[in-house]
This record gives sequence, C-alpha cells and structure tokens, in this order.
Amino acid sequence: MQGLGDQIANVLNDPMAQTIGVWIAAFLTLAVFSFLFKDNPFYKFAEHLFVGVSAGYLTAQTLRSNVWDEMVKKAFPKLLGIPGTPNYWTLVGGALGIILLLRLIPKVSWMSRWAIAFIIGLTAGITIHSQISSFVIAQVYDTLVPLFSGGSPAALVHNWVIFLGVLCSLVYFFFSAEHKGALGLVSRIGIWFLMVGFGAGYGFTVMTRISILLGRIYFLLGDWLHRLPKPPW
Repeated sequence: MQGLGDQIANVLNDPMAQTIGVWIAAFLTLAVFSFLFKDNPFYKFAEHLFVGVSAGYLTAQTLRSNVWDEMVKKAFPKLLGIPGTPNYWTLVGGALGIILLLRLIPKVSWMSRWAIAFIIGLTAGITIHSQISSFVIAQVYDTLVPLFSGGSPAALVHNWVIFLGVLCSLVYFFFSAEHKGALGLVSRIGIWFLMVGFGAGYGFTVMTRISILLGRIYFLLGDWLHRLPKPPW
C-alpha cells in the first residue's frame, strides 16, 4: 500500500499535472513582471500568494522540525515508540515559546519579557562569538601575509594589494588627524580601494539578479512556449 507521500509523487509526476504546473508558473511569472508596467491586481495576487504560501510552508516546517522532531520526539520517545532516552530539557524551549505567546494577553503580557530576554541574551552570545571570529579575527589573520618572500612574484603582488588595500582603507576612517599630506594621499588611495570593492559587490549582485531574470525568460520561452531547444543536460 502506497503512503501519502508516494501518492502525491505519482500525481505530480503525471504529464497533465506537470503541464498545469508549468502554466501556473508562467502565469505567476508574468503577473510579477506586470509590475514593470504599473501596479495591478495580477501583481497583487502573485505577491499575496507568495507571502501566504511562504508563511504557511515555513510555519509547517518550523512545527515539524522544531516542535515535533526537536521537542516532542526527544521528550517522549517511549510514548511514541521511538528508541532513545527521554530528554525533558527540550520542554524548556516549549515553555519559553508558550510564555512568548502570552504577549497577546494584556494582563500577563509582562511574562513574555522572560522569553524575550532569554532569546536576546542567547542570540547575542552566539552572534558576538561568531561575528568576532569570522569578521575580525579571520580578517586580521588573512591580512598577515608574506610581503617579501614565500611565494611567486604574482603571489607577492597579490599580498601587497591586500596589505595596502586594508591599510589605506583603515586610514580613510581615521579622523583623529586632518587628511593632509601623506595621510591625505593614503586616505585617497583608500577611497579607490573602497570604491573598487563596492563596485565589485554591486556588480556581483546585479549579475546574480540578471541570471535569475534569464532563468525565468528561458522558462517562459522554453518550458512554456517551447520556442527554445532543450538544453543538452
């Protein structure tokens, strides 16, 4: 006997279902593109549908992965017939989640501050450590590169570019002295490094967005209208 997942997979693999899915995807794609002309009901429908489906999917995933898998299964494995030792500490998270919902009740909304304080404190502690190790210590370590020996000429040029870029960019943000003379020259070089970095980041962002746009155009012309040859893969 097939399970519910197998039955859904069989329905989705049906050619008619795939054709309907392509037409729905094409309609929603064109509805989003219609915003380029002006705001209209089709775009509003696609926008609200996207938000609603995303919220529903994330809610279902959160309930399954966090509440069911991480709390209920680990706290009551014997009751559910699952091998394992009960871990009742997971119920603390569930209790904090319930306390957080008390914010909706005015008379006891003050109790939600306990859960908020716990979440903020835990998140801050984890985030501070990861941010310092990733964006401070790792960046300083990557800046400590050999400048005179230890590699090919191309590698040394690369190391000098990194060293001068970091040094000049930091000098640009040094405001304890007026940027004149040598200090002004170094700060102006730092501006150039910053502009190159911002330009590269912006270009990468635009390239990513254009690749997404090309993907949707290829879908419309290929999968929907069949005006393009199928890719070799």
